[in-house]
Amino acid sequence: MHVFGHARTPINMTIVSQAAIVDLDGTMVDTLGDFEEALNRVLDELSLPGIDRAAIERMVGKGSPHLIRSVLAHVHAAPSLYEQAWQSYRRHYLAINGRHSTLYPGVIEGLQALRRAGLKLACLTNKPTDFAKPLLEAKGLAGFFDLVFGGDAFERNKPDPLPLLKTCEALGLAPARALVIGDSSNDALAARAAGCPVILVTYGYNHGEDVRTMDADGFADSLADVPAMIRPVFPAAPP
Repeated sequence: MHVFGHARTPINMTIVSQAAIVDLDGTMVDTLGDFEEALNRVLDELSLPGIDRAAIERMVGKGSPHLIRSVLAHVHAAPSLYEQAWQSYRRHYLAINGRHSTLYPGVIEGLQALRRAGLKLACLTNKPTDFAKPLLEAKGLAGFFDLVFGGDAFERNKPDPLPLLKTCEALGLAPARALVIGDSSNDALAARAAGCPVILVTYGYNHGEDVRTMDADGFADSLADVPAMIRPVFPAAPP
């Protein structure tokens, strides 16, 4: 008897691309310190127990509303506290955004090389847009990106393919020509459903799971390794 499963894509093949759509948290910036500081300020304000970084890491990646609900469940707080916690979190996160976070090694070099290759760059994150844009500015990354879309830009978040499809549309490209670079199953699943190639970095947040088990076109230990895995292809100039 034959068992048919999801066929894995060849790993570390050369990917033809005209653009890169890059995730933020866990891919370009290690933001766990920001999450830890802001969330524990919220919990203290609500007279709730604190939460450690290891627990937060498993919750990151599906947007701030999901994160807040997960944290409340983790500390056994009533779900009815969500709205209060969310407002508190917005206030505290905006106050400390970027102060406790660091760029991963190779990010600047990788983005510079992608730009030199002529690729359009978009940042697509499940983080709210008004958190994402100031963080990119604070870390010296904003100038690399033609477009920035946060988790509130579209009706649904990754792993739904809609944000990727809308980003490809804004870039004026077919999904097959827009490489997704991320760190988790959210990025891999969204890319596969949208029809985009995807490379996953090995150092980010993947809900406590080894990212190498995900279905992807390649894995990179640094963003600086990604440009060598891509063959930029652009439309011929009109005669």
